[in-house]
Amino acid sequence: MEAPHNPATEEAEPVARTSTPTIVRITVTSPEQMQELGRRLAKLLRAGDLVMLTGELGAGKTTLTRGLGEGLDVRGAVTSPTFVIARVHPSLGDGPPLVHVDAYRLGGGLDEMEDLDLDVSLPESVIVVEWGEGKVEGLSEDRLQVLIHRATGDTTDEVREVTLTGYGERWTAADLATLAA
Repeated sequence: MEAPHNPATEEAEPVARTSTPTIVRITVTSPEQMQELGRRLAKLLRAGDLVMLTGELGAGKTTLTRGLGEGLDVRGAVTSPTFVIARVHPSLGDGPPLVHVDAYRLGGGLDEMEDLDLDVSLPESVIVVEWGEGKVEGLSEDRLQVLIHRATGDTTDEVREVTLTGYGERWTAADLATLAA
């Protein structure tokens, strides 16, 4: 009979060190440019990628995701999933499906997100989470954080400052700088 598993008797595995984040800043001056940025970013994405979008209401998170959907060639109109929490857009070709999540109304962290089974979908999908900061980082060490900053208050300014920060080895290897070209 085999002895029961006792983690205390095992040697500790070395802790994986994450690489220095890769950061790229881009100025976007119109909704059309934001959507085009999404289309260009889609060319860098692959199954298993987690993209977290952060920004004020109206900053352009869904517009960027619409461009991602076009670039990934997925089925269905990409709209804000605020009231349904998550939408799956299957691929029309041989690329990965897009899972678009709006975590705005979800108060908890990863525990509340577990009900969406994102950990199950992640390996074969591209998962984009709006308002995911502080909620989904535990899904993957490798993730892309997209921060969209816009002027707030009484303004009609369309200018957005977009900061893309790639965490983990996956994003160290990706050439995010091509997005700024």
